[in-house]
Amino acid sequence: MILADLYRYFQAFLKKFNLRVGDIPLWLAGLIVAVMWIAPFVWMVSTSLKPPKEVLTKEIEWLPRTVVMDNYRKVFEYPVLRWAWNSLVVAGTATFFGVLFGAMAGYALARLHFPGNKWLFAILIASLMIPTEMTIVPMFVGFLKAGLANTYFAMIVPAIPNVFSVYIFRQFFLGLPDELEDAAAIDGANRFQIFWQIALPLARAPLLAATILLFTTNWNAFLWPLLIVFEENMKTMPVGIAAFTPVVGTHTQLEGFGIAMAGVTLLSLPSLLIFFLLQRYFIEGISRTGIKG
Repeated sequence: MILADLYRYFQAFLKKFNLRVGDIPLWLAGLIVAVMWIAPFVWMVSTSLKPPKEVLTKEIEWLPRTVVMDNYRKVFEYPVLRWAWNSLVVAGTATFFGVLFGAMAGYALARLHFPGNKWLFAILIASLMIPTEMTIVPMFVGFLKAGLANTYFAMIVPAIPNVFSVYIFRQFFLGLPDELEDAAAIDGANRFQIFWQIALPLARAPLLAATILLFTTNWNAFLWPLLIVFEENMKTMPVGIAAFTPVVGTHTQLEGFGIAMAGVTLLSLPSLLIFFLLQRYFIEGISRTGIKG
């Protein structure tokens, strides 16, 4: 009788969530991966709210016994708001132009049939194999000789070109019906008007997906701003927060962990907030890049 009731509840559960028996292992695996992904974030936030004596303990304590805000208060003793503003200016501007130019390039590669079209796209994809570290030194020397160090311009311009943005838009525009462009051309629209008034408004999903991807990348950029910025008031959030890294083996190590976790928590909030608010569009935009090869 008990087994029959359990079986009936199990069948009702599967029906409610539109699942099959074969889907259960996949969902369990996904649940395990999700827990593994969120565990470091929970530990980070928890540590940021702990006093120094509770940070390094023999037993794992996922929740603080005593919630304190001293770590965040110590973080804001530094010019964190100025760092956040710098990151917002750099990430916002680079993301705007990166998405705009990525959409233009993706549309051109998808809808304009010119000699070397496919070869050009192949070269763009192949450029992903070039390590970023190989391009940093020449760029650094160039900006330094041009006298552009410690400027927004130096931090923004190298972040604008993005192959992923071009790829996302190209794959979307490949699936755009030809009839839409033909009808617009008959009405007298030129190629730029077709792109701006028809193709781009239809690309909301890849537009938001590219925005999330580029903003997160630019907001968390560390190596290039670290090299090109020398003044405190021009630091971005990742560069400024790096100063809170605890020095292992010193008497301030225990205090440093809580402050560092508070800083990293503040750093991660904008990216997480944007992703959670727009995750549906992000997933839709990524999934629709495979409409047509």
